[in-house]
Amino acid sequence: MADWNHRYRQGERTIGEPHPLVVEYSAKLAPGRGLDLACGPGRHALWLAERGWHVTAVDSSEVAIEILWECMSLLGVNVDARIADLECGEFTIDPDHYDLVVVTCYLQRDLFQSIRAGVRPGGLVLAVIAMVDDDPHLKPMNPAFLLQPGELRSQFVGWELLHDVEAKAAQGKRAMAEVVARKKV
Repeated sequence: MADWNHRYRQGERTIGEPHPLVVEYSAKLAPGRGLDLACGPGRHALWLAERGWHVTAVDSSEVAIEILWECMSLLGVNVDARIADLECGEFTIDPDHYDLVVVTCYLQRDLFQSIRAGVRPGGLVLAVIAMVDDDPHLKPMNPAFLLQPGELRSQFVGWELLHDVEAKAAQGKRAMAEVVARKKV
């Protein structure tokens, strides 16, 4: 966590544009309750809140949440921003509570069961997570935080897969798994 606080203090991973899948698929839903897990400075949470969503955003970095609070004030939106270490179980995902759960650039395998349970029937999970990749131009990453091929989609067996892509954008960019899954009614 200290590493992430340092990175955010240095301006790394500042607020940016939301992932295009968040923009595309949230627009197809009436604003409801959203959850942004490992939200960082909250680019998805802020974007959703600006569009009428009631968003809970969770991250273990105090600095990231401070940035999120500052942005909320500037934008005049409200997000339930929480400092919590997901790996230590400091945040509980309430069952059948969310219309949209967003997880980008974060992998905690034991959280998938709670994520699935936390989505209301008809709601969506939108996940974009890094994969194993043998590109020699990439910065090494701990393999525990990288998906194997097919692993993300396997978490949503029995769900309607609206988007399911595993791709590498370019040399020097890590391969990513993207899933948008709807919980069946």
